[in-house]
Amino acid sequence: MTGRHVLLIEDEPNIIEAIRFLLTREGWKVDSHTHGGDAIEVVQRIKPDLLILDVMLPGKSGMDILQELRALPEYANLPVLMLTARGQMRDRDMAERAGVSRFMTKPFSNIEVLDAVRDLLTQTSRS
Repeated sequence: MTGRHVLLIEDEPNIIEAIRFLLTREGWKVDSHTHGGDAIEVVQRIKPDLLILDVMLPGKSGMDILQELRALPEYANLPVLMLTARGQMRDRDMAERAGVSRFMTKPFSNIEVLDAVRDLLTQTSRS
């Protein structure tokens, strides 16, 4: 099933389970990882079609991970949905400068996550 593999890098078990349940029910394959320190290696090993990335992670921040990914040519266009508990404008601006595809503030609704994932998949399949 191409184009339907998500890597979720998030350290909150409840959020991991909620997103995994939502997306697998929609036919997505979902892998998860909970630590920022080796997140780049995990992305390179799994090669997801979409990355859902928390901002605050142990080991390395989601912002740093995103900047490192965007510097790698093979991940320059990987769709990234960034999650944060802090929705300040400064965080959004930083994420946009780093190359985020979509930014979502916690708490979010199931439909918000599904809509974001579907939109990102649609944009990717068009490009």
